[in-house]
Amino acid sequence: MSQRKRSFTQGRWRAIALSVLLHSGIVAAAVYGWFSWKSRPPPPVTLAVEGTVVDERALKRPAPPPPEPPPPEPAAEPAPEPEEQGPPKPDPAEIERKQEEERLAQEKLEQEKQQKEVEEKQRLEAEKEAAAKAAAEKAAADKVAAEKKAAEKKKADEAAAAKKAAEEKARLAQQAELRRALEAEERGNAIRSSDQAARWYASIVAKIERAWIRPASAQPGVTCIVAVSQVPGGDVTSVQVKSCSINDPALRQSVENAVYSASPLPPPPDPALFERNLELTFAPK
Repeated sequence: MSQRKRSFTQGRWRAIALSVLLHSGIVAAAVYGWFSWKSRPPPPVTLAVEGTVVDERALKRPAPPPPEPPPPEPAAEPAPEPEEQGPPKPDPAEIERKQEEERLAQEKLEQEKQQKEVEEKQRLEAEKEAAAKAAAEKAAADKVAAEKKAAEKKKADEAAAAKKAAEEKARLAQQAELRRALEAEERGNAIRSSDQAARWYASIVAKIERAWIRPASAQPGVTCIVAVSQVPGGDVTSVQVKSCSINDPALRQSVENAVYSASPLPPPPDPALFERNLELTFAPK
């Protein structure tokens, strides 16, 4: 048994013993008083009258006051009913211990409450900081995304503008080339129809006729259309007999040989008259 529990038990028995002794004393005093009052004899009653010789001077003196009657006997108080035995009074040490425990418990509750308030405040501050950080990060990410989108749009716009400019440049170049080709064709047509072109063609055909070796099967009045390709300087690169007035393979082969033999062809009197591809009429006499 612990010291505190043993002290509490001893105090409890001590209180019970004191309570029993107190109630026993009260009951004994009440019983004694009641029996004393019942056993007291009544005062005697005297009927005879006795005479006494009194001195005259004594009669002149004032009579002494009658003796005071004896005080009445106090009525015996009824014995108090025995009080119901209540719970034993708690030990002051136990009371002090409980008060200390209650005080400590109250302090603990206050500390826990303050700790919860601090933790709640810290949590709210942490959530606020996290929200602010998230908002800042989102704003930074949005800014980066916006800048990236703007850069991509600018790049796309520049590429589109460059493509459009290139297409416009190509279109203009194509138009210029077409215009130059048309002008060159017009000049070529004009030149080919000129007397100088006619004389140049005639000099080429004359050189081919001089190089031609007539085959035995060739007939008088034969005519062939010959396509000739040359490079600047007159060197012949290819020959094709497109058609002849008679179907004579030997004649066709002799004409091709004559063109290659005539290479290089005579240059034009005017460089503007030069044509890479010629279509000649070969009609030897």
